[in-house]
Amino acid sequence: MCDKDRSMTDCGIWLVRPESEALALALQERLGGVLYRPWLDTATPQKEQFAVAYRRQSQWIMIAASGIAVRFLEGLAQDKHSDPAVVVLDEAGRFAVSLLAGHEGGANRLAYRVANVTGAVPVITTATEALKPLVVGIGCRKGVTAEQIAAAVHLALGERPLSEVREIVTIDLKANEPGLLDFCELHDLPLRVLASATVAARPWVTKASDWVQQNVGLPGVCEPCALIAGARGRLIVPKTALNGVAVAVVEDNI
Repeated sequence: MCDKDRSMTDCGIWLVRPESEALALALQERLGGVLYRPWLDTATPQKEQFAVAYRRQSQWIMIAASGIAVRFLEGLAQDKHSDPAVVVLDEAGRFAVSLLAGHEGGANRLAYRVANVTGAVPVITTATEALKPLVVGIGCRKGVTAEQIAAAVHLALGERPLSEVREIVTIDLKANEPGLLDFCELHDLPLRVLASATVAARPWVTKASDWVQQNVGLPGVCEPCALIAGARGRLIVPKTALNGVAVAVVEDNI
């Protein structure tokens, strides 16, 4: 299932070139979905094939350049409440762009899911998200509850409201932590997952943690996660720990 709330047959993965097949298969293995290989129909232009298939799926992952995606979508989009969600992923797997039906169709959330599978940067351009300046990095011990995470996040934010948070960021080892997933779902916050190797290559911590080093193999989690995700921001709240949850906050420099 490309989106956890939709069946796997609701999502199409459109490959423009056979060279993208390995990337598409990796996406399908993790997220589900139906693969489209339009080059097998040599008689019909891809744009025409996509137009026919467009309404078959409620979500699309297009592995293509954004220009190709825009040309394919010409004349197809009608209404944000009924258009399928479209996420464009470049063939190198560097950027997952929420292109169409970001909120209503779920493209924003799908972009995060694609990014978490491929290591891409999720690109979200809807106005609501653009005005949220905070990125929250979280590290936690196994088995913490959503309530424990909420308490630690609110402690770190102080007087800043949760509505200013654009995304929650953690490492792959915590990607399926039930309390963290429940917290994000409860507050409708996207969870961005960074590979441990990515964090290890950028060990940006104000003070290394012996416990985290011994148990996770990193000098810290919450601070580097927040700083990597909030690449143009500054650390406004260094590591703040409460009851097994460590939180750091980065704010965009605007």
